[in-house]
Amino acid sequence: MSEPLAISVVIPITERFDDIGALYQAYKSGVSATGKSYEFIYVLDGEYPDVLSTLRGLREQGEPIKIVALAKWFGEATALTIGFEQAAGEVILTLPAYEQIRADEIPRLVEALEGHDMVVARRFPRRDSKLNMVQSGAFHSLLRLMGSVPYRDLGCGVRVFRRQVVQELNIYGDQHRFLPILAGQQGFKVIEVDAAQAEGDIFRRVYPIGVYIRRILDVISIVFITKFTKKPLRFFGLIGSFVLAIGTLGTFYLVIERLFFEVALADRPALVLAVLMIVLGFQMIAVGLIGELVIFTHAKDVRDYTVDEVIE
Repeated sequence: MSEPLAISVVIPITERFDDIGALYQAYKSGVSATGKSYEFIYVLDGEYPDVLSTLRGLREQGEPIKIVALAKWFGEATALTIGFEQAAGEVILTLPAYEQIRADEIPRLVEALEGHDMVVARRFPRRDSKLNMVQSGAFHSLLRLMGSVPYRDLGCGVRVFRRQVVQELNIYGDQHRFLPILAGQQGFKVIEVDAAQAEGDIFRRVYPIGVYIRRILDVISIVFITKFTKKPLRFFGLIGSFVLAIGTLGTFYLVIERLFFEVALADRPALVLAVLMIVLGFQMIAVGLIGELVIFTHAKDVRDYTVDEVIE
């Protein structure tokens, strides 16, 4: 019997990609240097006829490549999930379809997996423009402020992890960026390792304002998922209680003015605002309670932990 496959390399093809043939040869040299058996899985997120033709040509030359072509664009998270489903290796290595780290760093990242469940590559030292470094620093500072996240380069798509990680986690939307956070929340051992940045990754990137807004919303989403998934009342209850307290104090102040200082309540927008805040506060607390009921009902089906070892 042949030995099980060691490494499955999953590469999603989205809007941005470099010369696929040249990049494959570079990645192949890095993966081959590990001394382990491997396969490459390319997931084409949409129609890319030139890329598909190049990959078909590599397959015909005997390269260990599996191609999955999606009927239309579904997003990188979906493409990665499909790649994980197709992977046969005990270890999964995700690589971007463009240069981020030097290919000769791959063996060191795979080796770092010993004793851990996931290795996250950090491009260091960064040689981007100051604008890009400020953008990255601000994004990760916001993450640390809101969620005590220790990672410093979640924008790097180079990750090495054991199959169990993707079997326990589900990602959607843009959550593939936050896979290390979700894995750590689940109890997996995640480590960040410095890797030399590729020359092709050193250029100035300027994004439209919509990208920054989406990133902020992504941060709020991931913080809520990791902190309040099983405690929704703490999130909605805290905000609702704050709004309710302000509305109650405002209403009490207006009533005192009316009773003791003969200040009329008619035509006072402050009264309407205070009453609306009371109603909004109760509604937010009610949403939190409903969330608690839903979690209580399905708690037996929700598993948010990972068993490391059982000793009998």
